[in-house]
Amino acid sequence: MIDETLFEDLLQRRDLPFLIERVNQAWHVEKAAREVFRDELTPSVKAEFILGKTILHSPAKAKHLRATQNLVELLRNHVRRHGHGEIFTEKALITLSRNDYEPDIVFFTKAKSDLFTDDQVKFPAPDFVVEVLSDSTESRDRGIKFEDYAEHGVTEYWIIDCDEKAVEQYLIDLKGQYRLAQKVTQSSIESTVVIGFQIPVAAIFNVDALNEYLHHDA
Repeated sequence: MIDETLFEDLLQRRDLPFLIERVNQAWHVEKAAREVFRDELTPSVKAEFILGKTILHSPAKAKHLRATQNLVELLRNHVRRHGHGEIFTEKALITLSRNDYEPDIVFFTKAKSDLFTDDQVKFPAPDFVVEVLSDSTESRDRGIKFEDYAEHGVTEYWIIDCDEKAVEQYLIDLKGQYRLAQKVTQSSIESTVVIGFQIPVAAIFNVDALNEYLHHDA
């Protein structure tokens, strides 16, 4: 979303033509760097292109991997059973207007996923995104990604905190911005995008709770 105050201030600057020229030059350089990033990206390395820079991810901690894997299993079990769409994890390259992300988990509705080809490697904004916090990613997950996902119409965004064993559920409001719908540490949480997907939060962080839920849900 454009900052109208900043935009109006720029229009009042006498050197606006020179600023536009410099921005265009920088934009061409950034687009070229983005193409290099995409060409050099490999399946073995998790990386993102943010604000003109390549961001390499450090190896994830066990708690991060377990929470991600548990939630992916829960989501895939539900989505495949009901045919709602498609779940991707870790290496799905989400290409937004300026930045390229590889979120921990993404969900596309059937209307979108039916259009994907077998060889597709670049994907549009998902309908639902999950990011599992780590020390190195938290500022981006709560900062530029938070703003970017909302601006590009990602309807639902979950932020998972493994230390607090909590899930923060954000939903798009009428202004196109995220509002915190709930922060859950106990009981259950239900997605508004993945229809019928309701799980105990404990199943994300505890394998016994996961297995118990899957057993009763079978």
